[in-house]
Amino acid sequence: MKIAVTSTGPNLDDLIDERFARANYFIFVDTENMEFKAVKNEHAQGTHGVGPQAAQMLISENVEALITGNIGPNAARAIDAANIKVVMPRERKTVREAIEDFKKGQE
Repeated sequence: MKIAVTSTGPNLDDLIDERFARANYFIFVDTENMEFKAVKNEHAQGTHGVGPQAAQMLISENVEALITGNIGPNAARAIDAANIKVVMPRERKTVREAIEDFKKGQE
């Protein structure tokens, strides 16, 4: 399964970024083999409309789930329309920890 995680940095041991559209990075992970690609969020400094723009990036990457700290209503509508599952961990974790919990069903 391919998932996206908002991250403060480009590595699996960086913390989940609490913001969706203004996250520093999106990390795209294949949960079967933990191969990942980190992408700097080019929309993070935008003035408006960044939620739907960030959502479109996830849609174009064909992700099935998103792990993030928080998501705004406009982005949430776009993500929901694309049938992407949204997981918001209850506590601050590293990207790796969040993925492992997701795989175990312990969002």
